[in-house]
Amino acid sequence: MKSFFTGLTALLLLSFLACKNKALEPPPDDPRLGELKVPANFRISLFAKDVDNARSLAMGEKGTIFVGNRKGNSVYALVDENEDGYAEKKYVIAKGLDMPNGVAFHNGALYIAEVSKIWRIDNVEANLDKPSQPVLVSSNFPTEKHHGWKYIAFGPDGKLYVPVGAPCNICDSSEYDKRYSSITRMNADGSGFEVFAHGVRNTVGFTWHPQTGELWFTENGRDQMGDNVPADELNVAPRANMHFGYPYCHEAATPDPEFNKGKDCSQFVQPVASLTPHGAALGIKFYTGGMFPDEYRNQAFIAEHGSWNRTEPIGYRVMLARMEGNTVKSYEPFIQGWLKDGKAWGRPVDVLQMKDGSLLVSDDYANAVYRITYDPKMKK
Repeated sequence: MKSFFTGLTALLLLSFLACKNKALEPPPDDPRLGELKVPANFRISLFAKDVDNARSLAMGEKGTIFVGNRKGNSVYALVDENEDGYAEKKYVIAKGLDMPNGVAFHNGALYIAEVSKIWRIDNVEANLDKPSQPVLVSSNFPTEKHHGWKYIAFGPDGKLYVPVGAPCNICDSSEYDKRYSSITRMNADGSGFEVFAHGVRNTVGFTWHPQTGELWFTENGRDQMGDNVPADELNVAPRANMHFGYPYCHEAATPDPEFNKGKDCSQFVQPVASLTPHGAALGIKFYTGGMFPDEYRNQAFIAEHGSWNRTEPIGYRVMLARMEGNTVKSYEPFIQGWLKDGKAWGRPVDVLQMKDGSLLVSDDYANAVYRITYDPKMKK
């Protein structure tokens, strides 16, 4: 009888472990991922699913992935406990916020950007299940929601960079408020607020070059000038107080039909590259990891969210800007296929490099975060 109970106990234990292990296994990838075209030996898989309106990405010191949200009111934390490339746990870090699109991690704290406020949650990775109450860092931003959602990031100077989009498709709002159509910056405690870059219609993605330390940012061009004009821009701001042309000039010195009177487009900073017209270029990151081949080092990955009012939809892909120093030599698709027969099933938003050299891409339409890996031994 004793041996019977011993055997039964062992069987139950094995069954429990099997169930436990099964529960921790990542679910099958979305079959639509097979429709995506990736370069040879690259693979795209799900890092996390059911992440409502997944937008901006930031990584903590312990590898926690924080995800902002534009259409909802919450901020999430994703944890890959097994280090198997899939986030087994999702936490709600904050809720009840107004378009908390932007997230940034600095000195153990998570910074969250609402439309008009910046909040900080201290010691966040140690308290994912019970985060502390947010601390108000700044309320020094307009309340308009048109281009009011924000991407935020800390620069090499330790300052927090926060864009303020134009509250319109096309207008000269900076004439009465210099905060509009700009990229601002401040100290981590909210002090020292200043406008860093002027004439920026709306940027929802920027980063710093790993070699020069200069700020690079994508910019979305105005609408209602046609399907192919103007193109989105890729810009560089090596110093403060540069003007990038909006609303007077667009993409490579294209004068605005309404606001260019008396303006010379040559007086404004020209983009380093014209991108996809109305492709909604958002997140950008330079690759510095060791997983991808050497040809990708210091090259820029850009997430194109996709057009919303173009006759023929365009974008909905991850692009690669191949660089030589500060010169963009080409701009080409890296991953595409979220747009099929004129209809989109996914919309890339942000790009983030992981510690192992893989890339994460958020998708606010499919409510997912993808992981891109490279294996030279992968079978074709």
